[in-house]
Amino acid sequence: MSNRVIKTLKRFAAVALFAPALAMAAGAVLHLDKAPVSTEPAALQSGAKIFVNYCMNCHNASFARYNTLTQIGLTEQEIRDNLMFTGERVGDLMKVSASPAEQKAWFGATPPDLTLIARQRASEFGSGADWLYTYLRQFYRDPNRPTGWNNVVFENVGMPHVLWELQGEQVAKVTNNADGTKSIALELAKPGKLSAQEYDKSVADLVSFLVWMGEPVAEKRKTIGIVVLIFLAGLFVLALALKKNYWKDIH
Repeated sequence: MSNRVIKTLKRFAAVALFAPALAMAAGAVLHLDKAPVSTEPAALQSGAKIFVNYCMNCHNASFARYNTLTQIGLTEQEIRDNLMFTGERVGDLMKVSASPAEQKAWFGATPPDLTLIARQRASEFGSGADWLYTYLRQFYRDPNRPTGWNNVVFENVGMPHVLWELQGEQVAKVTNNADGTKSIALELAKPGKLSAQEYDKSVADLVSFLVWMGEPVAEKRKTIGIVVLIFLAGLFVLALALKKNYWKDIH
């Protein structure tokens, strides 16, 4: 391989390595609100109810099964009565009845699976919970979009505002800044079924459930990790005492 080819390949490798960093540097800074994530069973159960009633009309959670919801305090009978509507079995995966091909034909793209969405957004934005919490509260009416909705966090998103009946309808007030950028402020033009505080609480419960669903054993993993660290600390103290006792008469 010639030196010219090697140099060209090195240039391509450098561009590929630094392109993501350059793209992030060029983009606008995204402000995310802190998500009040809870691990309380009541919050997770409320989030599961919202997820099944609003999100699972289009989105799968195909890496989770209905019976895993027993881990948040629901019985299998409660799951059947309140969270299953189309004849599924309690051990089935949490999937919608439409196939990916049908969804693509209807919507133009297959809605993403949401089982790991919190972890995916965490890898992109640092906190998947904060991104989801902000995103679900930042929809506004936009007559120029096919769905009639747009989003401050995810501009020109293809997803409609499925929770609009709960939140109401927001409109965007655009301000042109001196530096050439634009700021968007949202105002509630038409109230929904819930107050702003109640809607934020519902979104927080939904986000808490999405975070939990991405790793149901997270709390157990953290507990085991703490126990292991305590054990290793104790073992270190014993080993250090043994070392001092062994070498105390050796000069």
